Amino acid sequence: MYLKNKYYLLVLCVFISGCSTGFLGLAPMGDRKEYVRARDLYSTQQYNEAVTELTHYIYKAGNVKRREARAYRLLGQSYEQLGELSKALETYSEALEFHPKNVPLLLAAANLYQRTGLIDKSQQLYERALEQEPDNLDALAGQAENYRAFGFYSQARAYYDQFFALNPAAAPHYRARYATTFLNQSNFEKAFIHITMALAQDLDQPDYWLISAKANFGAGRLPEALADIDTALLLAPQRTDLHIYKIIGMYQAGHYQSSMYEAQQFLKTHPQEPLGLLMLALNEQKLGFYSRARQHLKQAAKADPKSFVGRVSGKLLTEWK
Repeated sequence: MYLKNKYYLLVLCVFISGCSTGFLGLAPMGDRKEYVRARDLYSTQQYNEAVTELTHYIYKAGNVKRREARAYRLLGQSYEQLGELSKALETYSEALEFHPKNVPLLLAAANLYQRTGLIDKSQQLYERALEQEPDNLDALAGQAENYRAFGFYSQARAYYDQFFALNPAAAPHYRARYATTFLNQSNFEKAFIHITMALAQDLDQPDYWLISAKANFGAGRLPEALADIDTALLLAPQRTDLHIYKIIGMYQAGHYQSSMYEAQQFLKTHPQEPLGLLMLALNEQKLGFYSRARQHLKQAAKADPKSFVGRVSGKLLTEWK
């Protein structure tokens, strides 16, 4: 009976692609140890060594169908950590030829395509992941971000709505992204509601305060908008975009004296910033300081003549006689 059972076991083993690849298709013990070693190298940030180990582990398998999805994914992640994004994409693409329905692989590749600006490819892969797992949170959020990047804000919100329904305690940056879909469609009240929800979870993100400032400004609440932008500047005083936004906001509201003062203060530390010079000139022109306005406009045009700000400044110079 023992010999008979051993015979059946041998036949079964041969039938399932051979004992050299492990009983029931499992990787041989040595291969598993190699993968664990590579994973440990990755966890200790030894990415070059992890690449070497994983490359050997993956490609020593004669049968391409035996190349493990998890090993490919870890190899791609190692390349990402090394900043070799093209190699990471090549790795994910090859892996998906052998494992086209592997959701972790699809997500890794879709995320990297998104980060590198290949949004259409990212969309395709997130959609394939959602076909396998319709409630996958990473895929829902990733697809929402793709539609947001393309400017399809209603479609983006549809994915975010499903995401929040499954994950009501989601991290605040998702709520902030959701808020921007309303902001970009000039629905300032709803943008304000959702960015306030993000701020309720995290008060230390200057970008959240900037979104709140834009929502308040769009809704005509200038004091609240300025308070928001001041909070953002307290958190990130080095950010030029926040200073510029405050200057522009005051100018658009007709507070030319205050906007001019802010521009002057900003230019003390950023004397060659073209947009700061342009905004100073615009305020001076509104207040009747025409010679000073032309002087600063010339500086703005000269600082970067081929940029949008430089071209606008040059055009205004021809109009301001």
